[in-house]
Amino acid sequence: MKLLKIFLSRIFIFGLLIFLQIVWIILITRSVLSNFHWLNPALKILSMLVVLWLVNKDENSSYKISWIILILVFPVFGGLLYLMIGNKQPSHRIRRKLQPVLDDIEKVTLMPQVDMQNDNQDDGVTYLKDIGYGLYPYTTSRYYSLGDYCYADLLRDIRNAKHYIFMEYFIVARGLMFETILKLLKQKVDEGVEVRFIYDDVGSLTTVPYHFEKKLAELGIKCVVFNPFVPLVSIAMNHRDHRKICIIDGYIGYSGGFNLADEYLNAKMRFGHWKDTGIRLMGDGVWNLTTMFLSIWNAYCPTDDDYTKFYPQFERMNEVPDGFVIAYGDSPLDEERTGENIYLNMIHRAQHEILIMTPYFIIDETMMKALILARKKGVVVKIITPGVPDKKNVYRVTRSYYYSLIQEGIEFYEYQPGFLHAKMVLCDQRIATVGTINFDYRSLYLHFECNVLLTQKETILAISQDFKETLALSQKIDQKHSRRFRGLYEAILRLFAPLM
Repeated sequence: MKLLKIFLSRIFIFGLLIFLQIVWIILITRSVLSNFHWLNPALKILSMLVVLWLVNKDENSSYKISWIILILVFPVFGGLLYLMIGNKQPSHRIRRKLQPVLDDIEKVTLMPQVDMQNDNQDDGVTYLKDIGYGLYPYTTSRYYSLGDYCYADLLRDIRNAKHYIFMEYFIVARGLMFETILKLLKQKVDEGVEVRFIYDDVGSLTTVPYHFEKKLAELGIKCVVFNPFVPLVSIAMNHRDHRKICIIDGYIGYSGGFNLADEYLNAKMRFGHWKDTGIRLMGDGVWNLTTMFLSIWNAYCPTDDDYTKFYPQFERMNEVPDGFVIAYGDSPLDEERTGENIYLNMIHRAQHEILIMTPYFIIDETMMKALILARKKGVVVKIITPGVPDKKNVYRVTRSYYYSLIQEGIEFYEYQPGFLHAKMVLCDQRIATVGTINFDYRSLYLHFECNVLLTQKETILAISQDFKETLALSQKIDQKHSRRFRGLYEAILRLFAPLM
C-alpha cells in the first residue's frame, strides 16, 4: 500500500514524465546526428559561441564558470543545453503575469505624507528608498528566536483580525500547525474577514494534495498557487516564491524563516531540533510586505483596482521608536540583487563584529572577498550553520568553504542540537536583517524573497542575545577539522553549486 502511494504520488509521476522527456530528447538527438553529419560540427561551433557570449555576459561569475565547464565537457550538447535551460531570467510567462502588476503597484509603493528623514542613510536606507521601499517611522518590531515562540502570537493576531488576512508561504504541510491555522481562518471567513492565501507549488509539492487550492476555496479561503509545476524540462521551475509573509489588517505583519509545517514548531522532529527565527512588525512599515503580497496575488488573480484601500489604518503612537525598520523584497524580475546588495553593504560597513546565522552557505567570490576584507581590517566574523543537514549535498558544499575562510580568521560554528534554518545578519550590535534570504545562489538570484532591515535597540538586543545562546549550543570548527571537508567530491559539488 505504501509503495502504491509512492507510485501514485505527484512527485513520482512528474519525475517520471521529466525523465521520459530527457530520454526522448537524447534518442532524437542521436538519431538526427547520425543522419545529418554536418550537425555535429555545427553544434560544437554553437557551443564555442555560447562560451564566448558567456565570457562577455554581465552575469554572476560562479554561474558562468559552471556553465562554461559543462559546455567544454559536453561540446556537442552543452551550448544547446544552455540555450534551452541555462538563462536564469524568468520565463516570459512569469514576466507577462507579474510585470504589469509590479508597474501598477510601484505608483503606490511609497505611502504619502511619510517622514523619510533618517540619520543613518548609509545603512542601506537610501538604496532601498531608491528602489521603492519606504522607511516608515511608526513601526515597532519583535524578534522571535524560535518559530515555537512566534506561533502563539500569530494565532492571537489571526483570531483578532477584523478586515483581512493575507498569507504567503513557500511550504504548507498538513499537520498540527497548519490544521490549527486553517480552522481559525475558516472561523474568520465565517465572521466576514477576507482571507487570501498564496503557496508555492514546488515548495508544497509533496506536502499537500494536488489541487489543494480547491479545498481552501471550499472553506471560503481565496487561494493562489504560485508558478504551478509543469512536468516539462524548463528553467522556469527554478523561480519560486520563497517568501514567508502574514499580514493582518494591514498594520500587523510577520516574516522570517518558518513555513507552515510542524517541524518549524518542533512538533515534528525531522533533523533534530529545528532552530528558526521570525519577526513581527506593527505599524505602517507593514505596507512594504503588503505590496509584495498584492503583486503576486494580482498577477495570478486580478482582484484589486485600488491598492490604497489596503493602506494600514491604525492609531499611531505618540513617540517614534528608537530606530527604523524597512521590510524589503528581492525578485528575479528586476536587475537588482537586493538581498545580496544589503548583505554586502552591511559587511563592508561593519567596524567591529559581523554575526551570521544561515542554513546554507554557498557564496561567490564577491561575498567571500567582502568577508575576508572585513576580517583583515579587524572585524570579528562569526558564522553559525547547521550541525544536522536537511540536504546532504548542500551541507557538503557549505562545509567546503570552511577551510579557506578559517585560514583568514573567520570563525565557523555548527548548531549541535539539529538543523538551523535561521537567516540573520547582525553587525556591530547596531543593525540587523532577518527574513527568508539564504546565503546561496537560489535565494540571491532565482527566488522571490523578503527580509526586514532594522536598527531598533530593543530588537537588536534580542537578536544579539539569541546569537549568544545559539553559539553556546554550537561547536566551533577548527582549521584541522575543516581540512576533511575539501575532498574531490566537494570540489565538484562546489563547482556546479549555482546549477543545483
